[in-house]
Amino acid sequence: MTDFEQYRRELHVHCYRMLASYEQAEDAVQETFLKAWRGRDGFDGGNTRAWLYKIATNVCVDQARSATARTEVAWLTPYPDRELDEVAPTAQEPHVVAVARETIELAFLAALQVLPGRQRAALLAREVLGMPAAEIADLLGVSVAAANSALQRARATLRDHLPARRDDWAAREPTAAERDLLARFIDAHERCDAPAALAVAAEDIRVTMPPNPLRFDGRDAIAGLLERAFGPDRDGDWRLLPTTANRMPAAASYLRRPGDTEFRAFKLDVLRVEAGLIAEITTFGYALFDHFGLPTRLP
Repeated sequence: MTDFEQYRRELHVHCYRMLASYEQAEDAVQETFLKAWRGRDGFDGGNTRAWLYKIATNVCVDQARSATARTEVAWLTPYPDRELDEVAPTAQEPHVVAVARETIELAFLAALQVLPGRQRAALLAREVLGMPAAEIADLLGVSVAAANSALQRARATLRDHLPARRDDWAAREPTAAERDLLARFIDAHERCDAPAALAVAAEDIRVTMPPNPLRFDGRDAIAGLLERAFGPDRDGDWRLLPTTANRMPAAASYLRRPGDTEFRAFKLDVLRVEAGLIAEITTFGYALFDHFGLPTRLP
């Protein structure tokens, strides 16, 4: 299995796009390597990377069949940028493409889950991996005509589920303006300043908290959240650390409860920015803090 290790990270990102879950991607890669090891005697010794992608794609398609397609993906989890940076072209693998923001952004991943597994795989193979129709057909084990049909249907469906301004996401990492907005977001939260927090939010801001089904739309809706988090009856004091997830600005929050001497990991907010304001906040737990290189406690 050691011969396969060089492909682990890019396969993990591919499975993450297919499944929208860091943990499920881990399981899918492990199953991929196990299947590859068991089937190594039948491998013709050709393109190892393409062979592994075919196995991984089919593993994910099988998993996708058992999941209910919907835009509100309860199992959606973030992906640390520092691990995305491990996927990049090298002298040995010049065909590998660095992970672009528009292919890893949370809204794109959630929209992908609406698609049936094979359509999802066809779209990623063409739009992300750059495969021609014949290779996509081989990847999926279907005819070229069936592969093209799946791709066309996937594109049509995805257009109905993605924000109209998707072209604005082309940057590979958060811009200077987004980092400045993140700094203002952090400052407002550490000072428990609700008006300052609302000042960096768009009028139609949306807040979701996977896997919790709750959703808050608009400044008025989140004002109540801020009152509970910042008001006199709040749970304690806040400290936040800047980070990045899915090529988007993010903040790791730590809470020091009354009587405690340490700030303890609490949540991760991933921000989508439009027109200089926070258009969406997706709030996750702290389970993946170690993958982000974040501590679980602050003094």
